[in-house]
Parts: sequence; structure tokens; C-alpha cells
Amino acid sequence: MKELWILLPSNTRIEDVEGILAKLGELCDGVIIESKLAIPYSQDGRGLSTNSGISLVHSLEDLVEGISEGKRIAYVLELDANIDLENLSRTIEKGLKLLEFVLVRCRGWYVIPLENIIAMLKGKVKILAEASNLDEAILLSNVLELGVDGLVLKDLDYPSIVALKSTLKGIEHLELRRAKISSIKSLGLGARVCIDTCELMNPGEGMLVGCQSNFLFLVEAEVWKNPYVQPRPFRVNAGPVGLYIYVPGGKTRYLSELSAGSDVLIVDRDGKCRPVNVCRVKIEWRPLILVEAVYADYVGKVILQNAETIRLITPDGSKSVAELQPGCEVLVYVKPGARHLGILVDSMRVIER
Repeated sequence: MKELWILLPSNTRIEDVEGILAKLGELCDGVIIESKLAIPYSQDGRGLSTNSGISLVHSLEDLVEGISEGKRIAYVLELDANIDLENLSRTIEKGLKLLEFVLVRCRGWYVIPLENIIAMLKGKVKILAEASNLDEAILLSNVLELGVDGLVLKDLDYPSIVALKSTLKGIEHLELRRAKISSIKSLGLGARVCIDTCELMNPGEGMLVGCQSNFLFLVEAEVWKNPYVQPRPFRVNAGPVGLYIYVPGGKTRYLSELSAGSDVLIVDRDGKCRPVNVCRVKIEWRPLILVEAVYADYVGKVILQNAETIRLITPDGSKSVAELQPGCEVLVYVKPGARHLGILVDSMRVIER
């Protein structure tokens, strides 16, 4: 989980910081008072560690001096084209035990310069980067795939901080169930959706789709070789346009709503999730098959393309829809409740068949 710090104006008083963090609760890991001090937030219920503030330094000379004096320090790095990264790396290595983090401030270009910083310093010292909006924060958290270790949020309001915390929460986990196939029925032609993502999926990974929003089937990505078609590990053949799909944030959407850039969720057989963006949505007319399954008192259905390459994930592998028989076990996500605009509403009654 990446750290979140809040940047406060330089005229903020130490005695006011407690009140600021009282509102933020445990949303952040600490505060940084501009040009002065970084104050970690204790997660053990003791609140701010005001007696163990971290001094901010803004030059290599001050960094060397702080290290020699045995101070707890953080280095504020103003990124520009003239920065001597090798000299910085050598200086940092001398004071690793005292240097809490490097705070990177980007001016103008920031992705490429930050890639260089991460490549040189990642694993040696904690790297924080300043972000002034949600899009920038998400981008910085993924630079060079690894991303920075934490974000320092500037000029973000409370709802934005909550939204960012939710986005960066890490890997979502869903509790999948074993459902038994109760019936299979061939259907006619329909408009089915292939979701081509900006990622590569592995065996045992796919997406959750279904005819009912409270009973979703885990459809495997096209990861397997066969004599007729090359694998397309970026793709999930997800079924007709009217199906629900589970997306980040615990919501569902209709497949018909997806397009390039949409957020979807890759799920593996253990229920581990990772968000990904859609590269394209491809709709074609193909023969369909209706699959019905039962878990406890719940009955769920899914319609998929009737082809050998479409596979449902099982507890120990996956099975083509062409091989399904009543009694076969498949993995599903069952979440009682109704949904309005994709949002779960427990007390609302909706019947979907």
C-alpha cells in the first residue's frame, strides 16, 4: 500500500495539525509543513508523532550537514534537467539510516525524470512525489510500473483524498463460491462483446459477468493455445451486450457501456483482483449458449458465445462451455442485494431472472 501524506502551508502551526488530522482520521500517513517539517502519523492510536518530526532539507549541502549531525531528515528534490543523480545517489547511500525519504517535486516534465529517479533510488530510500490532482497522483503511483512509494497531496479536498485512498488501496479481494451447473441451452445469434484490455492475463484470470448483478460467473481470458487460433491473453470474450460486468469500486456496468479507456477488473480463481483499462471493445454477432448454475439458494445465469475457446474458471482449472455438463463446478461471485446504476443497495428489492 502506497503512503499518503498531506502538504500544509508553511504558516501552519504545530498545534493546529492535530485538528487537521482529526478530520482525516487514518486516511494519511502524516503531514508535511511546507519548507519546514514532516510529521508522521502514528497508526497505533497515539496520533501525531510531534516529538519526532523530520527536518526538511533542500540542497545536497544541507543534506550532507544533516547526515553528519545525526538528524532525522528528508530531502526535497526539485527535479530539473541539471540534477546530478549519481552524486545524489552517493550522498543518499552515506546517510540511509537517517534519511527518512526523498520528496520529489516535478516542474514541467515529470514522468521521464521520475523514471530516472525510481530506477536509481528505488529500494535504497523511500521516494515520495508531490501531486496536485487525482490524475497526476495515479500516474505517479505507476511510473516505471513500480511507481513511487508514496504521494504528497497538494491542494486536494477531503472527498478527493478519500477517492484517491480508495483507488490506491491495493489489491481488492473477492470471496468466490463453487456453483454447480444445472443446465445448458444453445441459443441463436446475438451481439457478443470481446473486451481487449491494456494488460496481459494469465491462466486462471478473467472477468466476472452474468445475467444477474448478484450472481456473476468468472470467464477466463483467451490464454490457451489451440490448433486453430493463437492465444489472445489481453482478451476476455465476455458475452452479449446486456450482461453485467463487475468493475472497480464494487460496482457493475453493462457490457454495452464499455469503450476504450473504461475501467474493468481482472479477477483470478483465488479472488484476487487488479484494475485495468480497456483498449477496445469488439462487438460481433455469434451463436450463444445459456449456462445456469446453483449456489446454496441462489440460481444464476450467464450467456456466452457458443465456442470451444470460451472457458469458465473452475476450482482447479477451467472448462470450455462446449464441455460443460450438469454437475460441473465453476467459480462465481454471489453478492445478495439489488443495484441502482451499478451501486449495491442492500435494502432495495429487484428481481432478475
